[in-house]
Amino acid sequence: MANVREYLRSRTKRTREGRNINYKERIRSHKLSIFYRSVLGIALAIAVAVMIIVSWKNREYEESVIINSIPITRVEGSVYLSFGNHILTYSKDGANCMDSKGQVLWNQTYEMQNPMVDMNGSVVGIGDYNGRTIYVMNTSGRIGEITTNLPIRKFSVSANGVVAVVLDDSRVTRIHLYDTSGNVLVESETTMDRSGYPLDISISPNGELLAISYLYVDSGILKSSIAFHNFGEVGQNLSADRFVSGYDYQGTVVPYIHFMNSNTAFAVSDDRVMFFAGSQKPLSAAENLLSVKVQGVFYNEEYVGLVFLNTEGDGKYRLNIYDDSGSLITSKGFDMEYTNIVFHKDEFIIYSDVEYSVYNIHGTERFREQFDEIVYLFVPQEKSNRFLIMTQNAMRVMEMK
Repeated sequence: MANVREYLRSRTKRTREGRNINYKERIRSHKLSIFYRSVLGIALAIAVAVMIIVSWKNREYEESVIINSIPITRVEGSVYLSFGNHILTYSKDGANCMDSKGQVLWNQTYEMQNPMVDMNGSVVGIGDYNGRTIYVMNTSGRIGEITTNLPIRKFSVSANGVVAVVLDDSRVTRIHLYDTSGNVLVESETTMDRSGYPLDISISPNGELLAISYLYVDSGILKSSIAFHNFGEVGQNLSADRFVSGYDYQGTVVPYIHFMNSNTAFAVSDDRVMFFAGSQKPLSAAENLLSVKVQGVFYNEEYVGLVFLNTEGDGKYRLNIYDDSGSLITSKGFDMEYTNIVFHKDEFIIYSDVEYSVYNIHGTERFREQFDEIVYLFVPQEKSNRFLIMTQNAMRVMEMK
């Protein structure tokens, strides 16, 4: 009898344990099922989001409409430029800044024979080639005026108003840095024998780095060099000229150098495009050899575009687009007799005074249209399908649908 009771207790215990195991398995299975459903749901959500983003980036528009038009009068010979979220107009007689509603924010008069303009963010410098004055402005008005005692050949302005200027002094060429009050921050000089003639200069947005492209002849051989100077804390511990890095190129001319942002500069020669990276001591990051002559250079903080005469037969011109690491991301043939190419977010716009085309950054055309009157400036707005258009008699806001 005792054995029977022991058997029954043992059986009951095993049954309970089996029920517990079965119950735990069901809980585990239920949790796994919830987990897998959650993962699947997240994956589907990501896939849908990616599809929506890709669809939006490749979306083609069907029409454009003018949603606002403000009468203005363009002065003959004046030039329009995009100036932050504003419009800069300049000519030989003066310059002014308008907001997107056509309101004139400031007006600067002067007399110049060959006005030169350099812009960095919301700061612009305006000076005369061979002149002796540079006006430094932001969107609120004049923030500085620089007067030199030597003829101005080139200048570059930073986003904080520091200006680097190339001055001609007969046998030597001087490169000076000025603050917005016109005080000389740095003075240096160069000769053809020592370092060559400066073809181009560019100062970084934060005003700490200066890039100079020199041309010189060494033992009868044409050479170019690019020099970087640091005027921040790092440069203080170096030589008097604050030189931090440099590169030599034999048999080529480098007429163009520019900072895309405070960490990246690029230079264009007659046979290559070079990229340099580093906020303190810029280093060579990439070089792309070019087989045909560059016809135009366009850039923003993220992309550089080079235009060539096309040799591949899919348009008169070819646009190569590089990212800020120097990688070629798009090569696009086109036929338009362009006046400008603008990069905005992940799009680029090719336009002339009579037509325009909008592409995503990979070269898919999203919209093409002819203007109904001559257009002098075509500016993307924050909203990706909206543009500001400057014509002879109006400032217009256009929206693509």
